[in-house]
Amino acid sequence: MGKQLLKNVMLVNENRIHESDVLVKDDIILKIDRDISDPQAKVFDLHGHYLLPGVIDDQVHFREPGLTHKGTIATESRAAVAGGITTFMEQPNTNPQTTTIEKLEEKFQIAAQSAFANYSFLFGGTNDNLEEIKRLDKNACSGVKLFLGSSTGNMLVDDEAVIEQIFLNTEMVISAHCEDESTIRKNLANYISRYGDDIPVKFHPVIRSEEACYLSSSKAIALAKKTGARLHVFHLSTGKETELFRNDIPLSQKKITAEVCIHHLWFSEADYDTKGTLIKWNPAVKTAADREQLWKALLDDRLDVIATDHAPHLLEEKDNVYTKAPSGGPLVQHALPAMLEKVHEGAISLEKMVEKMCHNPAILFEIQGRGYLREGYYADMVVVDINNPWKVTPSNSVYKCGWSPFEGTTFKSQITHTFVNGHLAYEKGRFSELRKAKRLTFERD
Repeated sequence: MGKQLLKNVMLVNENRIHESDVLVKDDIILKIDRDISDPQAKVFDLHGHYLLPGVIDDQVHFREPGLTHKGTIATESRAAVAGGITTFMEQPNTNPQTTTIEKLEEKFQIAAQSAFANYSFLFGGTNDNLEEIKRLDKNACSGVKLFLGSSTGNMLVDDEAVIEQIFLNTEMVISAHCEDESTIRKNLANYISRYGDDIPVKFHPVIRSEEACYLSSSKAIALAKKTGARLHVFHLSTGKETELFRNDIPLSQKKITAEVCIHHLWFSEADYDTKGTLIKWNPAVKTAADREQLWKALLDDRLDVIATDHAPHLLEEKDNVYTKAPSGGPLVQHALPAMLEKVHEGAISLEKMVEKMCHNPAILFEIQGRGYLREGYYADMVVVDINNPWKVTPSNSVYKCGWSPFEGTTFKSQITHTFVNGHLAYEKGRFSELRKAKRLTFERD
């Protein structure tokens, strides 16, 4: 790749915005300074544009293996780089499930051949694979994933004795989907008795309720405190749950952390009338008051990471009665533009957004050499034209499933360039077919 020189960018990094040049050699940031010149470098004059670290998405479902009619590691990582996401962590509820070391390595082999963005995977915990978790090297992958409430793929872990043993027997981050299954089943049975299978989707947040979320997340946190486990609670959806988390110590010292997803920051129950099952997620999009409290907790650092929970389904799958319509939707291409829209609205600063989407995932998962614009770090970089409006349409959405929950939305900011390990993977609607992505490495003692 040689040398590349990005000139006159507004660099957003480590709570600071300043004009700078960035010199890249091969896959590494060589120098960050004003007025760099290098006759051997390919020059990008980016005056007026912002340069961010590549976004790290700690929760995606790219559907490979086994569910590739919905998406693949290739198609969805390609969409990710179009959205400025240069690193992803993929979840284990594929077919077959990623619950053995052999299946984990098979996914790494697929990604090595097909991924457009840097990659790692979460290893799935089950009621009966504790011995496999014990064998897993702590630097092998992102961490362990537990579905403490069932979702797409049905990897429910509901044996409390097993859960405690998993908490006691891994040093890795345990990422948890927290919804109480018995509460959900009781609520669902009630609504099926009233409506049959065709339950109005507006009742989704009542079925997958605040009570179900809080009961499960509070129990997981209590167990983490008891065992000393390193717990990360995925996709918080309720204001009540935010009370469970701390903001009085640095992220690097936290043993219990939390994530919030784009859809829970953007949509509310009012949107079910127009979006229907397109915004059916687990956990459910809940009230505007919940959304407001999630924003408050994000800004005061009780919530540490913004992610997508990208989980594509075909439109014909979504176009079903409530009990048959799957939960999840595609988000990686539009997550950063959506958050930049919130920057324009004054809901969050550009610096804080970068902290939550780039720096903090790197800290939380102890990722080596990524998440920041620093000399000596990998050159994962995103160029943003902050004032160049565009409208989301089916024709400019590149997910394999062919749709977006943001269709019809006009975003003020565009991603113009995405560099993955110094390679220009995406430029103004055009993709490089070269793949320069790397398997993540970690710095865990």
